[in-house]
Amino acid sequence: MFIGREKELALIQEILDQPRGSMMIYGKRKIGKTTLLTHALKDHPDKTVYYECLKAPVKDNIDGFVSVLVRMKVLPVAMSFDSFMDVFIYLNTLPETLNIIIDEYPYLKQFTEAATVDSVFQSIIDNNLANIRLFISGSHVGMMKDLLEENNALYGRFTTVICLKELDYKTASAFYPEKSPYDKVGMYAVFGGSPYINELLIPSASLKENVIRTILNPSSAVYQYADNLLLSDLSSSSNMERILFAIANGKKKYTEIEEKLDMTSNGLLSKQMKTLLNMELVSKVAPINKLNDNRKTRYEITDNLLRFFYAYVYSNKSALQILGAEAFYEEYIEPSLVTFISHRFEDICRTWFSIQVQSRKLKGVLNIGTYYYDDSRTRTHGEFDVVLQKKDAYDIYEVKYLLAPVTQKQMQEEVRQVAAIKGIRVGKIGFISINGFDADYSDDYICLDGAALYR
Repeated sequence: MFIGREKELALIQEILDQPRGSMMIYGKRKIGKTTLLTHALKDHPDKTVYYECLKAPVKDNIDGFVSVLVRMKVLPVAMSFDSFMDVFIYLNTLPETLNIIIDEYPYLKQFTEAATVDSVFQSIIDNNLANIRLFISGSHVGMMKDLLEENNALYGRFTTVICLKELDYKTASAFYPEKSPYDKVGMYAVFGGSPYINELLIPSASLKENVIRTILNPSSAVYQYADNLLLSDLSSSSNMERILFAIANGKKKYTEIEEKLDMTSNGLLSKQMKTLLNMELVSKVAPINKLNDNRKTRYEITDNLLRFFYAYVYSNKSALQILGAEAFYEEYIEPSLVTFISHRFEDICRTWFSIQVQSRKLKGVLNIGTYYYDDSRTRTHGEFDVVLQKKDAYDIYEVKYLLAPVTQKQMQEEVRQVAAIKGIRVGKIGFISINGFDADYSDDYICLDGAALYR
């Protein structure tokens, strides 16, 4: 089932509308790069050649590429070529126009000088794409991003670059369309927006049932994805896993992670954190009113499934084996699951506002995020979790992921707490309740329920 990706499909179509061109597409594993390309090209009249690079020397990959060209009847028989350059020079002599996908491009650079490979493909793009649309794809995000650096031979060579992200919460809900907004939030909070992961779920099953049969099942593809994602691209991932474990369990500031892992003096954390940031598995976030304050900066795992895995499973694998999946779920996960989902619900609400701004349904917003307050008079400090920055004030939204509707009493208490904070210019005050409200308070506050987030 192919869902979403309308913007990316439009960008690919722009390439297909031209007789030649080059595109780079990258993103973490199982994010849907190959599926996107094959879906976009499946009905195109020009022949598509797909080649996934091997973790092998370049000559083996040249021979493998030639074998695919023979199988696709682009070449009449297997021919001997010394370089990718020679292959493309020959392809340029053919009368037909070709769509060529080179997938997992970073593998080409593991057994030879990386700069040489990039230089060869620079020359191919510059001189040998007269009748070819070339798509270069890769899952090693850091290595693919290096191709976009000014000192790289491929800098500026691609007509279009796509960094493929997870599906947002609303698009991902198409994998389980019949669920209530409350359950949709729970599914996204745990499994995230990878199409590969979502296709492995049973839409009619409960969140608990899906967790037990996938994340708590070591033989499942979902468990293997979460447990082996780092191993696939890093020769040494043990410290990376420990960093993710620390972040998933509440150590979100650099100094907290450093202290938790006892890495305060060797400088290794900085290097490995940079790698995780470059791979886009971790992001740095700060309140919108403290963007340049390093003391308020925290680190978050960007993948919901990884966040769940490292919060609950990573350090408890032996208990999972001893107790079994169902008892493990009840003892280790169920008591705190609503709290875990609640924090992800805040992310969803911020995304909803972002969608409204991007679609121009909401205007005048300068930024969306959290707001840090520190009132020395009352000795209170904390963060408002969903805040819209306007020109002269901040709109504050209180977010509730509760089974019961929000009451007027609860809303009034929140309003009093906001009013007690000094030093913040408050514009509108609103409430987002996944299960709605016990009456219509729209004349008093901005009120959004779960249905509104998925409309």
